[in-house]
Amino acid sequence: MRIDGSGTLRASCVLCPNPGPMTLDGTNTWVLREPGTRGVVVVDPGPHDERHLERVARTVQEQGAQVAVTLLTHRHSDHSAGAPYFSELTGAPVRSVDPAHRIGAEGLADGEVIDVDGLELRVIATPGHTADSVSFHLPADDVVLTGDTVLGRGTTVLAEDGDLGAYMDSLTRLRSLVAAEGIRALLPAHGPICTEPLAWIDSYIGHREERLAQITDAVEAGAATSDEIVARVYAGIDPDVLPAARASVRAQLRYLAKRGDVPVELATE
Repeated sequence: MRIDGSGTLRASCVLCPNPGPMTLDGTNTWVLREPGTRGVVVVDPGPHDERHLERVARTVQEQGAQVAVTLLTHRHSDHSAGAPYFSELTGAPVRSVDPAHRIGAEGLADGEVIDVDGLELRVIATPGHTADSVSFHLPADDVVLTGDTVLGRGTTVLAEDGDLGAYMDSLTRLRSLVAAEGIRALLPAHGPICTEPLAWIDSYIGHREERLAQITDAVEAGAATSDEIVARVYAGIDPDVLPAARASVRAQLRYLAKRGDVPVELATE
């Protein structure tokens, strides 16, 4: 893997063959190891695709290494469903914020430093896409693994339990980290590596503000339901991502209702 013309020895990606409208090219399973050591951290093993999971395990074995722990950025099945089988393959515990996805290990705490054979990962709570979303800062390489909070292409959809206020706070937090720590790249769970992290996060924040303005305009123009808002704001959208657009609009309506910008009834329909 190359970032800005320089090599990084700690992070490599094994792409899961599960492409789609929501997963882009597929799920990026990240394999992290401190050079010269045996302990490996795997982030987001992916869906229950046995060939993919076996390929990840084989990749680690061929390096003469061993998976010490598997981490989940959040609960969605394209990140977590393969974790039980991967744990069987490797014997490694699985850690996540959501207790339902932990295997033989405790949860993840904001600000925690995970150390595996000298490899340090710092846990950053970044809720919004889901309530349990986290990112991981790898300071030795000046990169952040962002899960679905920031993708490598396109924008993130807010799940049914998503919270736009929390999401905007998470983007602001990541932006501050990027600026303060000189982060070189974002390693997303879907899409390519982002080598202009500050500009990319700024575009994410700008996109959300633009969408909020469009939704407010749609309501002022007479849209009375979330479906009517989707029809106006997401005209011509791919039918495959229509449910995601509805979920995102509902999350934005809840946010706008809290601010008093739209009627509360719209946020609770």
